[in-house]
Amino acid sequence: MEAIVADLDTRRHPFHVAIENWQHDLNIGSIVRSANAFLAAEVHIVGKRRWNRRGAMVTDRYQHVRHHDDVAAFVSWAQAEGLPVIAIDNVNGSVPVDRAALPEACVLLFGQEGPGLSPEALAAASGVVEITQYGSTRSINAASAAAVIMYEWCRRWA
Repeated sequence: MEAIVADLDTRRHPFHVAIENWQHDLNIGSIVRSANAFLAAEVHIVGKRRWNRRGAMVTDRYQHVRHHDDVAAFVSWAQAEGLPVIAIDNVNGSVPVDRAALPEACVLLFGQEGPGLSPEALAAASGVVEITQYGSTRSINAASAAAVIMYEWCRRWA
């Protein structure tokens, strides 16, 4: 396992994935799995430390996962690393992903299924990106949205 992680570390992309965990969202494991598939530098769990690892399908063993107690601690870390935080949420003022800036080195911040990102998380972001949708639902599944955004980052930069 250590050899696999070491090999992945030589090829990881410079984007990070963060998930705000304030309602113990079951999608977190699936987002970790996608982060591994798209070779994110690291996954950040913001808020509650516990998350459902079942959806990760053991990929969390190969993916660096860091915990931050709250949004303020996460933002402090991102600022210290010089990484802009790009919020992903379909709120007023968000920019469709096909027209949005996705910096090469950044943190893609995802919210909870249903309520999305907290007001504090949205306020901390340097940009807010949404996925254009055409049907009657207000939003797509959080894990699906994360995979779409990570794919788009890879399409542009990988």
